[in-house]
Amino acid sequence: MMVKVIRLYSSDQGTQGVLYIKDTPFCLTLELPWNDNIKKFSCIPIGYYKCVPWRFHGIRKAFHLLNVPHRNSVLIHSGNFAGDVRKGYKSNVEGCILVGSKIGYLGNQLAVLCSRPTLHKLVNILEWNPFYLFIDDVNRDKYDSWLEWFDKSKKEVLNV
Repeated sequence: MMVKVIRLYSSDQGTQGVLYIKDTPFCLTLELPWNDNIKKFSCIPIGYYKCVPWRFHGIRKAFHLLNVPHRNSVLIHSGNFAGDVRKGYKSNVEGCILVGSKIGYLGNQLAVLCSRPTLHKLVNILEWNPFYLFIDDVNRDKYDSWLEWFDKSKKEVLNV
């Protein structure tokens, strides 16, 4: 199954995007800002990646991205923050992709919200099978109202 993440906006607090399954928006994503693919401080490069089911901490399910240039242990998992820790922001990732159904703020920092239930739905929809992920960036100017559009369309996809 083809899954894609389209990155829409980036700041020191994280890189926001939308994850699509079969060209239908499924959820929102949050990654580290782009920092020249520096391990632990940057989102991963644009490209195609094979993803396989992965368990971490012995219990939680995630997906492992294979063959990420100069990286290992890059996952799609739950969490809230993906800020640049060198600039004082919190982060639950070292290059991974967080998923959630909302983008908002926890304290004074940008965060992806409702992450665990969203990851659980993603695991169920993908039936815990391997898949290919395409990651790309777009010009945010084309998506001035993307959050509004996503809010309406996710109701059909997430049944919320």
